[in-house]
Amino acid sequence: MREVIFDTETTGLDPKTGDRMVEIGCIEMVGRIETGRTFHAYFNPDRDMPPEAERVHGLSAAFLATKPPFAELADELLVFLDDAPLVAHNAGFDFGFLNNELELAGRAAIALDRMVDTVAIARRKHPGAKLSLDALCTRYGIDRSHRVKHGALLDAELLAQVYIELTGGRQIGLGLADSPADSLMIVQPIANAPWHRPPADKPRREPRPHVASPEELERHRAFIAGIAEAIWTR
Repeated sequence: MREVIFDTETTGLDPKTGDRMVEIGCIEMVGRIETGRTFHAYFNPDRDMPPEAERVHGLSAAFLATKPPFAELADELLVFLDDAPLVAHNAGFDFGFLNNELELAGRAAIALDRMVDTVAIARRKHPGAKLSLDALCTRYGIDRSHRVKHGALLDAELLAQVYIELTGGRQIGLGLADSPADSLMIVQPIANAPWHRPPADKPRREPRPHVASPEELERHRAFIAGIAEAIWTR
């Protein structure tokens, strides 16, 4: 199954009050495996960048002024998303901004039934625990040392690893693959491995007989005959 993991950066918290999306990063996964295909873009929000938002992601108004408006890249983004489920952390926030930009660009909104929220998954799996992306990376041992500031593509890459862990990890050959070929795990034998043959100085034991002796067969017949009301005699 194809899925797209994505993250956004914005000018604030609420598109209904004029906040805009300024960055989006998308990671393609097929069968819970990253394919290497990504979509990443910055957008000119045609408004100022509040200092508190810039401190989070480091994107200044001057930097974004040289970027295209969302409408110019909307179709390219929609082609990448296609009809795949869209996975995001606190997905309602990202969907709200994405659909707001699509509406402003004259495009149809993305249906909410395509939304997969990793916060909701984490809350069911780890009730009472911290659910931030940083906290989940720590829980699952995912290296985020290169994450100095928030960035849409970087956060999507981290989320892809978290999503794999939240949905069972990379289990090979347990029926999670899309096709039988995807579930095969080929183990190459190690040439001349010591367990392939016993050491030359180890004494060999004669093969053990596996056929019952006549005496054992007779004792067995006597035992069976002594069972009262045996079901095989009915």
